[in-house]
Amino acid sequence: MFTSPVGPLFLAASNRGLVALKFEARLPGQQTIRPNPRDLQAEAKGLRLADSAHAMQTYVRELDEYFAGKRREFTFALDLRGTDFQLACWRALIAIPYGETRSYGDIARAVGRAQGFRAVGMANNRNPLAIVVPCHRVIASDGTLCGYGGGLDVKRQLLELEGALTQTLVA
Repeated sequence: MFTSPVGPLFLAASNRGLVALKFEARLPGQQTIRPNPRDLQAEAKGLRLADSAHAMQTYVRELDEYFAGKRREFTFALDLRGTDFQLACWRALIAIPYGETRSYGDIARAVGRAQGFRAVGMANNRNPLAIVVPCHRVIASDGTLCGYGGGLDVKRQLLELEGALTQTLVA
């Protein structure tokens, strides 16, 4: 567990890199956001979850630097697990520069599915690495804030930290 300025975050890593970064707090009616260990075991036979401050050290240091406004890109390895479409969407999110935003339509076009903005929204919803795979940088086509697993207040805080809030987004 990592305590951040936007609340507690659950982190998990494999030997290949960060595999989960989830908001610990849940919105009313939202299911748990921690990965079900049985699901992880089905993906990687023999995987077990264990606390290790040492193993999380690099991730925690870079997240601390990000929240202090001293880091714009994460350099640690990622272990992204998803469908080909999800992976394409998540890579497009990683390509959004710090301090900028894109619409769901922009991401849909970037992954070659111009009309697939709803599918992009679902891929964002399944993003296993909040903040690091920056789905908070995705906004509605009219420029307003919309949907975020950590809540719109957290999305606003992250965009404010990155200097990406415009008058439209603030409204």
